[in-house]
Amino acid sequence: MHGKILIVGLGLIGGSLALAIKKQHPEARIYGYDVNTNELTTAKSLHVIDEEATSLREGAEIADVIILSTPVLQMEKVMKQLSQIELKNDVIITDTGSTKIGIMKLAEQLWHDTNVTFIGGHPMAGSHKSGVESAKDHLFENAYYVLTPYNHSLTRVDELKQWLRGTNAKFLVVDTEEHDYVTGVISHLPHIIASGLVNLARKEDERNPLIKMLAAGGFRDITRIASSNPQMWKDIVFHNRSNLLRLLNKWTEEIEKFQQVLERGDDLAISHFFADAKEYRDSLPVRSKGAIPAYYDLYVDVLDVPGAIAKVTTLLAEHGISITNLHIMENRKGLLGVLQINFSKHDDRSKAQTLLTYHNYKTCETA
Repeated sequence: MHGKILIVGLGLIGGSLALAIKKQHPEARIYGYDVNTNELTTAKSLHVIDEEATSLREGAEIADVIILSTPVLQMEKVMKQLSQIELKNDVIITDTGSTKIGIMKLAEQLWHDTNVTFIGGHPMAGSHKSGVESAKDHLFENAYYVLTPYNHSLTRVDELKQWLRGTNAKFLVVDTEEHDYVTGVISHLPHIIASGLVNLARKEDERNPLIKMLAAGGFRDITRIASSNPQMWKDIVFHNRSNLLRLLNKWTEEIEKFQQVLERGDDLAISHFFADAKEYRDSLPVRSKGAIPAYYDLYVDVLDVPGAIAKVTTLLAEHGISITNLHIMENRKGLLGVLQINFSKHDDRSKAQTLLTYHNYKTCETA
């Protein structure tokens, strides 16, 4: 497809969308705009975008498609600025925000009875890493990409899908209210709970320093999402607060119910609490990507010799296996430690385990 695409906000998501579009539509021209000029310069130097827009107006006036990939509060300001710019008659504007009701209401207010087509979007993918330098054209592969169009913009959903076809994502057209409720259950509330668990451990750590010392392994894994960007999550929960307040009430009821059966010493009810959770969790899709990015860990015993970690990472790189993060978990006598390697794909972890095992490394998928 021919056309000019403007990406507003050149972080991980915006940069990855730019790469995916360039891969599928090499004849298109990708423009980028970011208030952070360093990100803009980096995006151009890494060939993530073709041209830098020196202002929002400069890029927006010539764009056939405008993709807003900024934090939600900043996105609202950008939308209001766009409404003051003379855009192309057939322009499509879409966003990447994880809350939709507020954005869609504002879009309706700004562009009702105009030729501007606004289609809400939420690519459900991410990474430990941030910034345009971490952008990947395959970031959204097999991930769900939710679109929330208004009835009058349904006719152009297929056109937007064609522009985004290079993401290799699974597109879902969902009602705006349903989107915010579902993401509240499976993404936003879990982030609140994870942060709550970490804050509880932080407070208890003031009384007993062993907590921090031993809060590794499983505790780090189940609270991994608490390391997400605080400003971003402040904006997200604020915009989905009506759903989250209802869900927090239900969560409080669930915990209070468990507290009561624990106080009674109700052995059967306690067993059902854990068994019901296990049954439902075991029924969830294993290989599908969901609202919270999945990461696959591999634990490797590494000998205490110079260059040991570099040898592992070089071996993986030589075989085209991409890693997300590295972490040395603990020290042992005679060993440098247990090297925790994070992968964004299940297949990458499987390939890495096979390769490292072949080269006589001791590996396992659990700590």
